[in-house]
Amino acid sequence: MQKQFEKVLMPVATKLANNVVLRSLRDGFLIITPLIIVTSIFLLIGNFPIPGWEDFWTGVLGPQWAEWFSAVSNSVFSFTGLLSCFGIAYAYGKNRGLHAVNSAAVAIISFLIMTPTSVTVGKKTVGAVETQFLGPNGIFLGIFTAIIAVVIFRFAIKRNWTIKMPEGVPPAVSESFDALIPSALVVLVFFIVRVVFSLTDYQTAYNFIYTLIQSPLKNVGNSLPSVLLYNFLSSVLWCFGINGPTIVNSVWSPIFFALTQDNLTAYNAGTALPHIYTQQFIDIFTTYGGGGSTLSLLILMLTVCKSKRVRELGKLAIVPGVFGINEPVIFGLPVVLNPIIAIPFIIVPVLNTAISGFVFSMGWVPYTNGVMLPWTTPPLISGWLSTGSILGSILQLFELVLGIVIYYPFIKMLDKQYLGEEAAVEKDADIDIDFSTI
Repeated sequence: MQKQFEKVLMPVATKLANNVVLRSLRDGFLIITPLIIVTSIFLLIGNFPIPGWEDFWTGVLGPQWAEWFSAVSNSVFSFTGLLSCFGIAYAYGKNRGLHAVNSAAVAIISFLIMTPTSVTVGKKTVGAVETQFLGPNGIFLGIFTAIIAVVIFRFAIKRNWTIKMPEGVPPAVSESFDALIPSALVVLVFFIVRVVFSLTDYQTAYNFIYTLIQSPLKNVGNSLPSVLLYNFLSSVLWCFGINGPTIVNSVWSPIFFALTQDNLTAYNAGTALPHIYTQQFIDIFTTYGGGGSTLSLLILMLTVCKSKRVRELGKLAIVPGVFGINEPVIFGLPVVLNPIIAIPFIIVPVLNTAISGFVFSMGWVPYTNGVMLPWTTPPLISGWLSTGSILGSILQLFELVLGIVIYYPFIKMLDKQYLGEEAAVEKDADIDIDFSTI
């Protein structure tokens, strides 16, 4: 069975990991993730889930204090589509061996060419850009624009459609002229695309992509079966030593990112949160201590296991595990290619997903607010901050305990196996000592 899994999964996982477009999507979102996390902290401070918080700081700093913090968060959250375009184009250009900054710059210009630049106010139309086109609703437009712009840019570069400057010209000047004709080609293509869309019922590429692609994909991703499949595949891949989230995020990350940004926009506006299955839901309410929800396993390793090997590993891995780093237990216990532990390692995150999905859908816990907490935020704290309710922490505690119950019989089997191996080693050592005294 194990060999069959390896035979089927390894080639697929390798292809996904090596696909330059999917890898660039993942890397591009990672480029802007630090900005999102940092500005999320400002948003969280401005809307901290404590009664009387706003009134207290209004009395200290004045009524404008919330606007100060909102200015920081809006600087990123209102432009996530534009920033996604930049990050993905930068990563894709770099992965294709192009000048990364030039790739990102030409993609940004292409994105702005495709963006509607007029706003109707009452009966009057004025020249302006609505942030809805640059924010979460523009994420998929940003993705397609980034990939296509870099493909066209690379097409021209590979055919040497460039202006070569004589030797002695500073490299910065030479590089700018190298990019002149390829950039012009990209701009021309997107200019034509904008004109073509203006002649259709969609009017803009934004309307076309949002209506036919982004909205349907969000509906598919915002479902329990989708998230169950995500966590199942992630866990199975980890069992074979492959970083599961790195692989499956290549497919799901754009969808979860868009859903998270929708919730964040609604939270910032003080309106109802629209989605259950966001990236926060995945990170905070399905796995505790990393892939496989191994924090429950670590607690058992420290409390009920007798094998010296297991207990010592538990002591080393518990602190990283609390902060979501579980490579020590995955490769040290190990989880990898270990059929005993692989079973609960797959079951627990999937079960957590089903339970959390049911609890959120019933309205027993508020939806996640879209604030991107640092991924190292420990459980219980993260549950409270991400939902603004202690009920989020209670749900996390329940699932941690449930994980302990499920992992228990399996870690006890492994513990018994390791105890036998340690006893055999000690017996061999005693025999060696006896022989040496003869």
